[in-house]
Amino acid sequence: MAWLDQIEFWWWWALGLGLLALEIVVPGTFFMWMAVASGVVGVLLLIHPGIDWEYQMLIFAVISVVSIAAFRYWQKTHPTESDDETLNRRGSHYIGRTVIVVDTFANGQGRVKLEDSSWSARSTDGSDFTAGAKARVTAVDGATLVVEVAG
Repeated sequence: MAWLDQIEFWWWWALGLGLLALEIVVPGTFFMWMAVASGVVGVLLLIHPGIDWEYQMLIFAVISVVSIAAFRYWQKTHPTESDDETLNRRGSHYIGRTVIVVDTFANGQGRVKLEDSSWSARSTDGSDFTAGAKARVTAVDGATLVVEVAG
């Protein structure tokens, strides 16, 4: 594989740019760290041009894995904070709203009307509601509203 011995630093930089472009198309902060590793290998080749291609690949792989793992660890220990506490929790903005019971509850389970749709619901204490009664949403469990007597 004589052609592999001719790999120069700018090939690694071109790969890094390609990986950055891929990161833009397929976001997920995965390819970005591989692009960083590619850039580092390119810089190492610029400084020391005699590195064998096997070592180049090894350095690229090690830096890629270490940088991805380090970023994931950092991201886990420093989670992104949001101004909107209900972001990505679709039903949480219904908490505190008053709903109308559509189907009489049996064994603490029934259906309620909220805005223009009907939702599955269960009572907080297992009590039953009659159709037409008012209840207040106290929590959301998946696609089920948890309700209590509206007071």
